[in-house]
Amino acid sequence: MAVMNRNLPSLRRGLAVLALAFASVAPAADRATASPDASASPADPPAKAVALKIAGREVTRFRATILGYSPADRAEGGRTRLLAAYDRNKRLTFSTRHTPEGSQVLAGNAVMFIVAPGDVDRAAGETAEAASMRAIAVLDAIVQDLRDREDPATLMRGLGLAAVVTLVAALLLRFVFVLDRRAGLWFARNVAIHVKRVQVSGVSMFEEGYWLRLARSAVHGIAWLLAGVLCFLWLNAVLEAIPYTRPWGEQLTTILVGVLASVGNGIVEALPGLLFVVVIVVLARVVTKVGAAFFARVAERNLSLGWLDRDTAAPARMMFSAVVWLFALAMAYPYLPGSDSRAFQGLSVLVGLMVSLGASGTVSQGASGLILMFSRAYRVGEYVRIQDHEGTVMELTAFTTRIRTGMGEEILLPNTYVLGSATKNYSRAIPGTGFVLDTVVTIGYDTPWRQVHAMLEEAAKRTEAVLKEPPPRVVKTGLSDFYAEYRLIAYASPTAAVPRAEALSHLHGHILDVFNEYGVQIMSPHYLGDPAHDKVVPKSRWYEAPAKPPET
Repeated sequence: MAVMNRNLPSLRRGLAVLALAFASVAPAADRATASPDASASPADPPAKAVALKIAGREVTRFRATILGYSPADRAEGGRTRLLAAYDRNKRLTFSTRHTPEGSQVLAGNAVMFIVAPGDVDRAAGETAEAASMRAIAVLDAIVQDLRDREDPATLMRGLGLAAVVTLVAALLLRFVFVLDRRAGLWFARNVAIHVKRVQVSGVSMFEEGYWLRLARSAVHGIAWLLAGVLCFLWLNAVLEAIPYTRPWGEQLTTILVGVLASVGNGIVEALPGLLFVVVIVVLARVVTKVGAAFFARVAERNLSLGWLDRDTAAPARMMFSAVVWLFALAMAYPYLPGSDSRAFQGLSVLVGLMVSLGASGTVSQGASGLILMFSRAYRVGEYVRIQDHEGTVMELTAFTTRIRTGMGEEILLPNTYVLGSATKNYSRAIPGTGFVLDTVVTIGYDTPWRQVHAMLEEAAKRTEAVLKEPPPRVVKTGLSDFYAEYRLIAYASPTAAVPRAEALSHLHGHILDVFNEYGVQIMSPHYLGDPAHDKVVPKSRWYEAPAKPPET
């Protein structure tokens, strides 16, 4: 037994030498609580990363299991050795020693822990040597913090600095909110002055109260943004001034710098793509401007280039612009910031799906409008009848057709309705512009048809809106059981002072007058027997009360 006791120190020295061969210098007394770091065994499976933290700072991270010691054991052992070394020497100095097994971190001549190759992220290009150097920088800051926490003078200076920073921040916040009130009033007054100047026919185009509230809200939002920045800077400065909270302040600084760096890097990386997008947009705008000038010239000069003329110039310009901008969007899309992200692509698909489902009716209306424009079914200014609606075409857009009836009404018709209805154009019967006036009368077989023709033509001549050339004409459109059907077809000037409905009313009035003058009764649609007296109005009764004869 005595021999064994005498040999025990030698055995311990041998174990220590063996441990040092594997980069472990943990004393035997510390092995119950700490890990004697050694070289990583390639056969050991990787474990979850555990951070070595002291005084609120992260020194390094352990991922590898070495000689049966897990990352958690290694982190706890390193922390225990570092605190023990600090208790022995308040002015620790750290260094590294690189070995094939890893990079050792030493306090003086004692190894505190080892950063093994299995602890670093090799995919990111990290090395054990670089990780150990970063750990030394953090350890120097930790030692300084621990000394400052134990120094009353340093604590008092930190508290005093925090108080000064708090006072300055309070004064700046007060200045910001005072400036908010004054700048808000000044900005609101200037906005009100400029808003009042925007007038059409003496009427202000913008609501003054809304723009005043908007201007005040904008200034108020900027003030609160400045206040938030001041509060962040104040909190950062106060935390860094006090040794106990200095790590938190540095973390806030790291977060702020990281955010600013991320934003800056994003802007710098996006600049080439944005410049290319700007070039595409400028080129697309130039091309559309040139195309618009060409189509405007076609419309102004009434040129005819195949399918392109004055009436199709406007829709052709819209189609040309749409194609150019769609092509520009397709070219610029890959260069937009974030276009390659899954979120951006998913949003694009969602928007496209919503547009395709929700705009199916709009697309149908637009296609119908283009068909009407390029088929030249009617033009602006022509007189048409669409199903039961009759009037002058005032506007033909991609989605609707607006017509004005002779009764002073305006009717807005969807283009899908127009395309699916029978359309009668009264302005295409003669070359140039104008419209047709036609009406039907039914006269008994006992009246000579030549007389009916002459009376209808006479009534058309008395109507001021009817053109002399081409002359009015009468056609017999039917021979029914009790009467013959005559249709008068006349042509009215587009510059006539009366619309078609009023011109047709004048024509009907003259027809009644002429038939009464010649004693021909209009007995339609049919009758049961001949009356005892002709159903005509003698000229002496044309202006019975309350009617008044025209002034001569």
